[in-house]
Amino acid sequence: MEYRDFGNTGIRISRLGFGAMRLPEKTVKGKNRIDRDAAIAAILESFKYGVNYIDSAWGYHDGESEVVVGEALRAWKGHKVYTATKSPGHIVNKPGDYRRILETQLKRLKMDSVDFYHFHGIGYKSLLDVDKKGKWIKAAEKAKSEGLINNISFSIHSGPKDIKKLVDMGLFASLLCQYNLLDQENKEGIAYAKEKGVGTVIMGPCGGSRLTELPVKLSKEMKLPVKNSAELAFRFVFANPDIDCALSGMSTLKMVREDALWASDPEPLTKKQMKAVHTMMKRLKKLSELYCTGCRYCLPCPAEIDIPYIFGLYTSYNVYGMKDYAKVSYQNMGKWPWVPKINAAACTECGACEKKCPQKIKVRAQLKKTHGLLAAPKS
Repeated sequence: MEYRDFGNTGIRISRLGFGAMRLPEKTVKGKNRIDRDAAIAAILESFKYGVNYIDSAWGYHDGESEVVVGEALRAWKGHKVYTATKSPGHIVNKPGDYRRILETQLKRLKMDSVDFYHFHGIGYKSLLDVDKKGKWIKAAEKAKSEGLINNISFSIHSGPKDIKKLVDMGLFASLLCQYNLLDQENKEGIAYAKEKGVGTVIMGPCGGSRLTELPVKLSKEMKLPVKNSAELAFRFVFANPDIDCALSGMSTLKMVREDALWASDPEPLTKKQMKAVHTMMKRLKKLSELYCTGCRYCLPCPAEIDIPYIFGLYTSYNVYGMKDYAKVSYQNMGKWPWVPKINAAACTECGACEKKCPQKIKVRAQLKKTHGLLAAPKS
């Protein structure tokens, strides 16, 4: 296992972290519950391979994730493993909520303290909004002073501008954000955090398993040293020197062993291979009839539609063959807090976007087409 300095924390963190959001499940009395034996076996196997960071959250597996993580940590007798979990801002509505929730999580984990406690899924504005009603920041600082948490962190689903603003607050020891082959929007924000001494952990190295579907034909043409798309995705992430740790939702022993093997290579990709990866992604991108570069010049939209996000889903469907992912993501707009709320059906056809688009995309027509392709069929 390769290790990196984790910001200014003084910790050497494993390049691979265990994400406890997708633990193996089994059906018990008609409900999906964590298969505790299989989950704990996978977690302990990762520790044997040198993983020393495990990440959970209040809502993962309806709260059962934290319980199982705690059980696995108590069963482990080896090296120190750092534990991370998260404060759910959507239920912090008044002073005292933060502390009550944290104490519940510590009881689930059966721990006296947690190493990294994140404000979960925040942006700069949403942090301030929750803080205004729930005194989030003051409660975190008090919990840290009392030793209930060792480091204040944040996870984020917005972009690099918010990452920079949050880093500049000087409050946070580490961050957790998305970064992978298909979504490199946060690259600049990650580099900024690294420069400022904030530890960097990324989620979704395989895009929530989307990249396991990525065609490997072009990677074979370019003679990349990978057996499958998942390996390519991980090696790409591990090759970024600004990333300290990448989380993987490892639900089987096979996944643990594969991911740990890739995380143990001191040179995941050479410069020549990285160049080939970028060339491959450009070629795939250009196969799309919709060549949206994500420049966001089309915004703001008067109807508040996030046009680049929607076109990104179309590209996932049309170019990368990720049809189920694109449909599910589109149909859940407004239901998941980390995705835009308004889909293409809200377009008023004002045409303001087309005047600003440097690629001269016929945005109105394309939004209609995308909605017809990805929206749920009418019953």
